[in-house]
Amino acid sequence: MKPVCVLGNGQLGRMLRQAGEPLGIAVYPVGLDAEPEAVPYQSSVITAEIERWPETPLTRELAHHKAFINRDIFPQLADRLPQKQLMDTLGLATAPWKLLSDPSQWPQLFAELGDFIIVKRRTGGYDGRGQWRIRPGDETELPPEIYGESIVEQGIVFSGEVSLVGARNAQGESVFYTLTHNLHQEGILRTSVALPDTDKRLQQQAEKMLTAIMDHLDYIGVMAMECFIVGDNLLINELAPRVHNSGHWTQNGASISQFELHLRAILDLPMPQPKIYAPSVMVNLIGTEINPAWLSLPLVRLHWYEKEVRPVRKVGHLNVTHADKETLKKTLQTLASLLPTEYQSSLQWAQDKLS
Repeated sequence: MKPVCVLGNGQLGRMLRQAGEPLGIAVYPVGLDAEPEAVPYQSSVITAEIERWPETPLTRELAHHKAFINRDIFPQLADRLPQKQLMDTLGLATAPWKLLSDPSQWPQLFAELGDFIIVKRRTGGYDGRGQWRIRPGDETELPPEIYGESIVEQGIVFSGEVSLVGARNAQGESVFYTLTHNLHQEGILRTSVALPDTDKRLQQQAEKMLTAIMDHLDYIGVMAMECFIVGDNLLINELAPRVHNSGHWTQNGASISQFELHLRAILDLPMPQPKIYAPSVMVNLIGTEINPAWLSLPLVRLHWYEKEVRPVRKVGHLNVTHADKETLKKTLQTLASLLPTEYQSSLQWAQDKLS
């Protein structure tokens, strides 16, 4: 089996390496500043855990590598402008949007998009960074360098946020996980809940949308699509051409994790529809020190990233899976007592989702 080099050596690269081990697949997460000669890329399949990267000797070398899967798709989806244009081209619903080029646009933008507008940097913003919520008068406080580098979207009133994680192989076959319900606070994903008995109509709508995107791009591997639920329909918020935080529950709640599924897709291995065992909850650990007491709960699976703990930094996650929702809710109640105050509202939200 060919080895896999992952551009980027954060937690996603680490979890791809872990997923490769049982299958006998050597996975090498590689830092962007690594010396090209130190990386076994010549004989490897290349993938990435990030959408955009600076130019370094290694990335310059990889740019010409014929086995760099999705190489030309990354820049298209890493920039919100071509990402939005792609969805418009395919006739897929998103929040109404415009390119933000000049401060003189604001009166027209408020007239067209309403009094609540989200400004997003075209590249680089994630986990709430590089984004601003603007009401009339707030626009004067925006940093001047964002003009020409940002898009604006109409602020959407939605009843929920969901994501669909799916994968496509070189033959154009696609498989999908169940829709995942997500709770964000200050732009950061706190908790995800995945239910096997999801809304079939929304599931089909999401699968149709993500299939159209992956087929159009001739994409290979795992892709995540984040959506707002508005009335009976989905609006696409963002795409991620990689394994995704909202799919971490699949490590313990599905027969094939998103990380293994990605490796299967890019190496052209069999890619059956993953089986979803039971309801699952994923809790992001954000700026929180490790607590061995979590391990006293038999259903809690800890995934620790071995990163320095800093405020608002994702340092790990907890997965909890069980066929009986009441058992799952009781575990979450006990878990809440072992986590700081800022986790309480998202754990309560997860329990409500299981009701």
